[in-house]
Amino acid sequence: MRPNQPGLPNGDLFRSSLEAILDPEHELLRLAALIEWERFDDAFGPFYHERKGCRGLRTRLMAGLHLLKHMKGLSDEETCAAWRENPYFQTFCGGTHFQHRLALDRSSMTKWRQRIGPDNLEALLAETIKVAVETKAVSQRQLERITVGTTVQGCAGCEPGWAV
Repeated sequence: MRPNQPGLPNGDLFRSSLEAILDPEHELLRLAALIEWERFDDAFGPFYHERKGCRGLRTRLMAGLHLLKHMKGLSDEETCAAWRENPYFQTFCGGTHFQHRLALDRSSMTKWRQRIGPDNLEALLAETIKVAVETKAVSQRQLERITVGTTVQGCAGCEPGWAV
């Protein structure tokens, strides 16, 4: 079933919003403001059934967690742990108030990647590249060519000419 659209969490009426207490110039908040999060709802929406099954996790949360995972070089488990401790991570993923518990298990990240599929995750990469070019974090020229480094090492038990 498709995820709910975010709204004001219950019981947070008298709590300070993250927006009110965090530095608006922090790199993650500036990046979050530049990303077209609705694009991911449109791209990944067809992977959910309209009425069957449990309600899916919010797309911004899942896309945000995957972006943070790759930006910071973390595992799924480390990403989930960092989200619980870091209000900037929570805001980047669409949170409005500090949460002490993440609404998912780390295995949900793997299941979400499998549901979306590797080809469709390219939308996530395309958005980050678009934002990087717009903010001049990377130039168009840097995207024209990639360099792949490989190291070939022979093994003692292999025939000559073979490498592992």
